[in-house]
Amino acid sequence: MAERAFGLRALGEVFLAALKLGLTSFGGPIAHIGYFREEYVTRRKWVTDRNFADLVALCQFLPGPASSQLGMAIGAKRAGVIGAIAAWIGFTLPSAVLMIAFAYGAQSLVADEAGWLQGLKLAAVAIVAQAVWSMSRSLAPDRLRATIVLVTASVAILWPTMAGQLVLLLLCAGIGIAVFKPGTDTKGESAFVDGQRAIGRGFAVSMLALFFLLLIGLPVVSYWSGSPLLSLIDSIYRAGSLVFGGGHAVLPMLETELLSSEQQLLTSDQFMAGYGAVQAVPGPLFTFAAYIGAAMQTGPMRIGYAVIALLSIFLPSFLLVIGALPFWEALKRNRLAQSALMGVNAGIVGILLAALYDPIFVDTVTSAKQLVFVLILFAFLQFWKRPAWQAVLLAAIAGLLIL
Repeated sequence: MAERAFGLRALGEVFLAALKLGLTSFGGPIAHIGYFREEYVTRRKWVTDRNFADLVALCQFLPGPASSQLGMAIGAKRAGVIGAIAAWIGFTLPSAVLMIAFAYGAQSLVADEAGWLQGLKLAAVAIVAQAVWSMSRSLAPDRLRATIVLVTASVAILWPTMAGQLVLLLLCAGIGIAVFKPGTDTKGESAFVDGQRAIGRGFAVSMLALFFLLLIGLPVVSYWSGSPLLSLIDSIYRAGSLVFGGGHAVLPMLETELLSSEQQLLTSDQFMAGYGAVQAVPGPLFTFAAYIGAAMQTGPMRIGYAVIALLSIFLPSFLLVIGALPFWEALKRNRLAQSALMGVNAGIVGILLAALYDPIFVDTVTSAKQLVFVLILFAFLQFWKRPAWQAVLLAAIAGLLIL
């Protein structure tokens, strides 16, 4: 009974932590990593900086929304498979509700001109900057790894594609194997904390098999049935399965899938309205799928279609994370893999540094006054050690009053 109570308590903690992030994490996928680090590494200490970077690396190598997958992985480490589901629900729910509301006509919720929204974007700049600063101190403590950070950032800025990032991480892994020797502090960490049961390899293999079965089988079933609902599920599942680079990359892919001449599931005006709205809400950009489901229907089926579309786009990510995590944890205990991860983790910091510049800084900071405000928020977080939610609240108020 005590073990059961402990499990429920851990599950509740995972859900509430993720819900908090879902309500406050503005700024897109890279910014989410900064929010996640503040919550899970700095505040709750559920994972260390090294383990956090390891999981970021795993999610970078998997297709799908990296920030949502990172949340699922941390939820699984905290409370098993159900913990991954709780983390996904908490992080996704606020954004999904807002996008469904937008489909029903609540456009004023996400007006692009809103001053509070610009303030929240500036908060995301400071939060990512603080994450890069702190991660660099723990993951790049020597000259060689600091050099890897700066070289990786430079190349990523000049070659701003997901393919470029993957190539850089592979090169960093090769450098790690050639140069670094893991010490006593770099051994792979426990796969699951707080005594939770690890995901079995057999279960993991079944999740990977289901991922490929749906990827191959859904187009066939959709074609033979002619069902608009199955066509929607097929299109959205395939987009969630094959896209690298997170939400910003999946939106153009969904446009191709949904506005095709064969079976147009959404009008161009509807798509572009939702495209703009999802940029202005907290949480994962993949919740655009909930808007799609609600916008393509009328009447009582709208909510049902929204939920089905939402589950369809995130299901591949869940199957891949649960399927890959046990093998990733086992691989990390190999000394060769530990050396590779020392290089990869420095590369992750470099990629985050590049993303801090473009698109986060370039697209957000447009005046000297805004830059000064970002510096104030950075000091507020880094030197005054205030939690991220206070920075977000301060930024929203400043955006309404002075920015």
